[in-house]
Amino acid sequence: MLDTLFSHIEAKISLQEQEKEMIKTFFSPKKLKRRQFLLQEGETCRQLTFIAKGLVKSYNVDDKGEDHINLFGWEGWWVSDFYSFLSATPATLNIEAIEDTAVLQITLADYERLLTSVPIMERYFRILYQNSIITKERRLMSSITHTAEEKYQHLVQYHPEIIQRIPQTLIASYLGLAPETISRIKRNNTGNKHP
Repeated sequence: MLDTLFSHIEAKISLQEQEKEMIKTFFSPKKLKRRQFLLQEGETCRQLTFIAKGLVKSYNVDDKGEDHINLFGWEGWWVSDFYSFLSATPATLNIEAIEDTAVLQITLADYERLLTSVPIMERYFRILYQNSIITKERRLMSSITHTAEEKYQHLVQYHPEIIQRIPQTLIASYLGLAPETISRIKRNNTGNKHP
């Protein structure tokens, strides 16, 4: 699991061996079975979580009991209810494993100590936060300006490997579409490729 974490970190910053050894001490491994919760709404998010293997969904539930997925996280992704994590307040999100999943977790206290002990990690997390803001802005603009087909095609283009792992109903929830709309888009695309 640590190899995946270090590969992800070193894609953004360079680490010395002694820094790697120090980083290892701040993380705890955890395994989740499919459909097991990493976090449930109302709990306080106590860990920032790195996904070493597997797939999770982050979502909230509306008054009608419908899920609204705001994020899929897979190998190399970080997940949490970040507001709950930083403020020690109840989470508004659920985070649930879609597949059997292996994660590494760090508490807020250890996160703060990590940034002090290994200062280059501040740069790493700054890069992650910047990328996260850009992704959220693009997703917001896409939800406002793109058609259903454009939203689906964008997901297929940028994350083709994940489309095979995620059930269609969850993809529809993530894109804010009805499952029937996804079926129609797939049928139309198949028809265009094979006249």
